[in-house]
This record gives sequence, C-alpha cells and structure tokens, in this order.
Amino acid sequence: MALARIGFIGMGLMGIPMSCRLLAAGYPVTVWNRNPIKTVLPAAQGASIATSIAQLCADVDMIMLCVSDTSAVEEIVLAEAGLLNSLKAGQIVIDFSSIEPEATRRLAKEVALKSAHWLDTPVSGGVAGAEQGTLAVMAGGDESVLDSVRPILAPLSQRVTRMGDVGAGQVAKICNQMIVSCNVLVMAEVMALAEKSGVDSNQLPQALSGGFADSIPLQLTGPRMAQRDYQPVKWHVKTLLKDLDMANGLAKDSLSAIPMAGLGAELMRQHAGKGFNDSDPCTLIELYQSKASDESKLSDACKENKA
Repeated sequence: MALARIGFIGMGLMGIPMSCRLLAAGYPVTVWNRNPIKTVLPAAQGASIATSIAQLCADVDMIMLCVSDTSAVEEIVLAEAGLLNSLKAGQIVIDFSSIEPEATRRLAKEVALKSAHWLDTPVSGGVAGAEQGTLAVMAGGDESVLDSVRPILAPLSQRVTRMGDVGAGQVAKICNQMIVSCNVLVMAEVMALAEKSGVDSNQLPQALSGGFADSIPLQLTGPRMAQRDYQPVKWHVKTLLKDLDMANGLAKDSLSAIPMAGLGAELMRQHAGKGFNDSDPCTLIELYQSKASDESKLSDACKENKA
C-alpha cells in the first residue's frame, strides 16, 4: 500500500524538523512557506517545493499546518488563494499550530463544507521534541479520522491523546502553555534570587533534578539562564505571550479564574516590550537584573493584577 502523500505548510522552528522527520520515515512530502528560503533544508532532504497552496493541495492526501498564530492560520485557510479554495473531498487538514479554540471550530466547519476533515493537533516538546520525534500531541476532532492518521503522526510524537471534538486539542494546549509559561517565569525569579543570595545558580538544575521542582524546562532553560546563554533561540517570548493571552480570553469566556496566568501575561508583556519579543524565554532572567526603578514596576504589575 502506498504511503500517504503529505503537504506541509509552515517552515518555522518546528515545521522544518517535523517535515524532515516525515521525509526520513519515507513519506512523500511537499512543502510550502511564505518565505521560500526556509524550504531549503527540507528540499535538500527530498521534499518537493510547492510555489502555491493550490499546487500543494493538488496531489496530497493531507495538509499539515504549523504556523505562528490564529491570524496566520486564518489567512492560509481563508485567503482568496488559500487552502479552502483548493481542498478536495476527503482530504484531511492537520493543524499543529496553537490557536484559539473558537477559531478552530469555525475553520473546521468551513472545511467540512468541502467534504474535508479538520484535526486540531497542537504539540508540546519544543524544537528538541520536533527533532527527536518525541512531541506530545493533544488532538481534537473525529475519532475515526484521528485513528486513520495515527501511523503518520508516529514519527513525530511519543504520544497522541484525543481530548474530544474539534477545538479540544487547542484547549488542552492552552492549559499546557499556562503551566509552561508560569514555570519559566518563576524559574527566572528563582535563578535571580539564588544569585543575589550568593548561590551559584549553575548548580540549581542539577541540585533539583529528580525532585518535585524538577521539569524539562528547568533542565533545558535553567542552565541557559544561569549562563546568560541566549543563542540560538529555541522558542519565543512572543509565543508564550500569545498563548497566555489566549488563556485569559478562554478563561473570560468560560468564567474561569486564572490569576497566575493573568499576572504571567503582564510580566511577559513587560519583557517583550523591552525588546525581547523575538528572544528565547531564557532571557526572562533579565527582568530581575534590572535597576530598582524597573523592579518597582514589576511590583506595581503584581499589585494591578490583584486589584
């Protein structure tokens, strides 16, 4: 039986290693990206390059998306030369992007009108997980459709969990990002506190390894914070801020209180506003290396969040 033909849209930090893993697993992959320069590595590993979304859709069984945010997904799907006008009956759209659950449901309805299918499958595990094929996938959508693509998701993931109908995967990803974001924010506080108290922060990740405070972000990001090692960028401050803002929007819609994520969004926004929007979150330690006046602003942000 022939392997499924895959179209992959979005050659960013995650999309490039994910498409390369699919190629390594033997799948025929066609890629498209708004900036064609980013298709060079997948092309070198055997990917076909589409010059348009229509060309990409013409000869594939499924289309995978991995782009930055809700507006980017909406543009790709709804634009005049977008996905919706090129889909064929029976094709499956698999969206690895992290976007608003309600927008996901709207897009899925539009795709269903074309007799095609939508799965929201946001992932966690970062660039390292994408490179190693150990991503955690949180899925929403029809169970039988998801089951049909599980073998294709296997080279990318250690686990695929169906959370419910379309949109449920995005809700689960927002929950994931609330934990990740608050974790990395308090990690920055911890590293700065240790340093200002005369403790070598380089030793903290090792000291906490295996205990209740341990985590993958601590082991990956903690040493980089301690060493002020900000390159290369493995993930973005702007991504965490986007996800925290989505969390606060979802909480408002569902009448759910999330005070820690609310404060986290304001602290992340302060950091992004200081020129760190496109930086790695390990730079968050810079929030606590500033002058007294800036520390006073942090205190004010905490008070405003409580009000």
